Amino acid sequence: MLILEDEPYLAEAVRDGLRLEAIAADVAGDGDAALELLGVNCYDIAVLDRDVPGPSGDEVAASIVASGSGMPILMLTAADRLDDKASGFELGADDYLTKPFALRELVLRLRALDRRRTHSRPPVREVAGLRVDPFRREVYREGRYVALTRKQFAVLEVLVAAEGGVVSAEELLERAWDENADPFTNAVRITVSALRKRLGEPWVIATVPGVGYRIDAVPGGDAGTGSAAGGRRG
Repeated sequence: MLILEDEPYLAEAVRDGLRLEAIAADVAGDGDAALELLGVNCYDIAVLDRDVPGPSGDEVAASIVASGSGMPILMLTAADRLDDKASGFELGADDYLTKPFALRELVLRLRALDRRRTHSRPPVREVAGLRVDPFRREVYREGRYVALTRKQFAVLEVLVAAEGGVVSAEELLERAWDENADPFTNAVRITVSALRKRLGEPWVIATVPGVGYRIDAVPGGDAGTGSAAGGRRG
């Protein structure tokens, strides 16, 4: 998701807190940066502070609405007046949160917005003996519950959504982490390796050497150790 917030410490705290919830977020410190990021990335939700340098949060919201993307917008502001909230909703905001706020409340509101955004998609994905429920955040393999960390679940969710297509280490890093992740980190390789072990044999995540990873429709067919595609991005 995109966070437009000009207070650096608050922005970093929110981004770090969302990471713990397996939510990847990019931060823009002003309206120009937000519009630039929106021009090159596809986001699920935008969290916009209304009072920021450059184009305001209201102007960024208007740009999102005009694009026709249907991206949900949650407005942040220090103003608690009803008139301020009303004007935000009139601009196209889907929800409103007044500062100061609890991170837990922000996460709950974001989850609710995401559920509404994805109401037309099947709530549960089943492939290769896996049953992945993104709303309950539960995974089953051949009827056996598999406990995953937040990051492991985020990676699996991206792979399953690809429906057998290959997902590069770079894309996993961008979608399950965020744009500030170190491109030379071993995080993808380590997470995929741990995820394979959690899911058990036969391996359901296949490595396509030099390209990335995919869910193997025939588990165990050609899944490698993950070393070929995980060390660097891509």
